[in-house]
Amino acid sequence: MNHDTELEVRTPAHFKALAHPFRHRLLFALGSGPATISQLAAGLGAAKGTVAHHLKVLTEAGMVRVGHTRQVRGGTEQYHERAFRRLVGETTDAGATGALFGAVAEELAGDPDPLLHLRHLRLTPAQAERLRSTLDALVGEAEEAGPEQARYGVLVSLYRRSGPEHLGPPGR
Repeated sequence: MNHDTELEVRTPAHFKALAHPFRHRLLFALGSGPATISQLAAGLGAAKGTVAHHLKVLTEAGMVRVGHTRQVRGGTEQYHERAFRRLVGETTDAGATGALFGAVAEELAGDPDPLLHLRHLRLTPAQAERLRSTLDALVGEAEEAGPEQARYGVLVSLYRRSGPEHLGPPGR
């Protein structure tokens, strides 16, 4: 996998691919490295047909590719990999966002001590941009440990809250 690649989410195929929580889980799983359909099915507790279907959607969207193949007794085994290191872009599609949060909720369910904060702040545009840049740099510069180490998920979002500005006390 090209670890320097960012994929900007912007095409209808990207939004379609991200509109299902299982596809997010596949992308999370492929973050560990290339895997076969059988390995992904076993790791995610899913049927191979389900994995194959969702991999096809991700492949058609350019988000997954075959990294390499290996000859086995019954034919050729394909190792699928993510085609990017990280996703970027403005995700305003409600279906894709809901699917992402559904996939993250499934991931969080397996962690006995997750860190999760939701806080509403009143910020100037300059403060919001500074916070955005800081968060982006922090996540982008995080270094991966070796393959023997535990994997952690990081979800960072800064969004402008919609709705009436006068509801709720400041800082909430």
